[in-house]
Amino acid sequence: MPSSIAQSSAGQAATKPVFANGVPGWFSLLLGFLTAVGPISTDIYLPAFPAMEQSFHTSAGNVQFTLAVWFVGLAIGQLSVGPLADRYGRRMPMLVGNALYAVASAICAFAPDVTTFSVARFVASVGASASLVVPTACVRDVVSDRAAGARMMSRLIMVMGVVPILAPMLGGLVVEFVSWRIIFWASAVYGVVCVALVLWILPETLPYQKRQALSPMTLVTRYVTLLWDKGYGIYAMMTAFSTFMSFSYLTAAPFVFVQLFHFSPLHFSMLFGVMSVFMIGASQVNGLLVGRVDPGRLLYGAVAMAVLGTVLMVGVSVWSVWYASAASREYEVWLLIGTMVLALAPTGIIFPNAMTMALADHPAQAGAASALAGTLQYVLGALAGVVVGQFAATSSLPMAGCMCFGAVMMLCMHVFRPADRVVA
Repeated sequence: MPSSIAQSSAGQAATKPVFANGVPGWFSLLLGFLTAVGPISTDIYLPAFPAMEQSFHTSAGNVQFTLAVWFVGLAIGQLSVGPLADRYGRRMPMLVGNALYAVASAICAFAPDVTTFSVARFVASVGASASLVVPTACVRDVVSDRAAGARMMSRLIMVMGVVPILAPMLGGLVVEFVSWRIIFWASAVYGVVCVALVLWILPETLPYQKRQALSPMTLVTRYVTLLWDKGYGIYAMMTAFSTFMSFSYLTAAPFVFVQLFHFSPLHFSMLFGVMSVFMIGASQVNGLLVGRVDPGRLLYGAVAMAVLGTVLMVGVSVWSVWYASAASREYEVWLLIGTMVLALAPTGIIFPNAMTMALADHPAQAGAASALAGTLQYVLGALAGVVVGQFAATSSLPMAGCMCFGAVMMLCMHVFRPADRVVA
């Protein structure tokens, strides 16, 4: 009898909303800080690529390959973490994942060669994948309205963007004055802080009665069902090709600007920060427009701007290869930066709207849906890294061409989107 009463009390407690008086502002800040594990680990060591090439006595392509390894680990990890988060709740995968990330980042800090570094980065990325999947699922847990979800996702992107702005600047400072290895000791500390935040502050947002069964066949069926849903597949692929475009820039930009245009690591990190400011600004404009402007129109406008920006980038790159002279190199830099802003800023609008629409009809499988979308993103991100790494950093054309391909594919996805999901 007492056990029945206990179970009844537990069931009643489980049905209570996580936030009885509405989602507090600190919740978005917390989720943003946790999600930033992925962006900070991607961005902070970009200015160190040339220094790592010298330290490991390896080629630029091998250093770029470490970024592709990071993306592959994130893709594989998310496929596992999503269903685990739907089965065991949101907190446990976050605790284990961030602990694994912290330990592997410490190994990266004293890796003697690029092979050891790559293996440790892969393990770290598997751990970091929890911080990419779970916060998005938490948003779906506590906010069911699409417009409200898109606004909260925009705030999440803003908070996520603060760390990536600072990260490459700090990375540039580290490379300028001390060893690049300090970057990964700092990453290990960041992972420990995330473990503490999850342990003591993050509430459990998935009630026991909403948790899903976990078995190999169930997982396969769940993912097949999601992919079979045309609406989910279209919007998930839009976020994936947005990632392809962004990671083409992330992979190539350090070598294009540091080696080709002779930026110092600090100046490159400042340029990276400027790009992040425009992306964050676009996400905040999106938060103001959601609920007032049809999300389909927002997506179309943002995708069209990205296509225009990347086409202009290709034009500038072709001009620089065949027609520009040494005297016009300064104009080339500014034209390239301007077109990059036009291409990358719209991702702050594309991602929150496309991701919200992808998850909208799958509240019971928010973890798996978020994981599959994230996996698609990082698979294409890894592909972008591999493709860009095949070209020597002798011009900006490979970067511009890959970014243009991603933007055009987003436009193709948008053309085939389900018309019934464009209304918030």
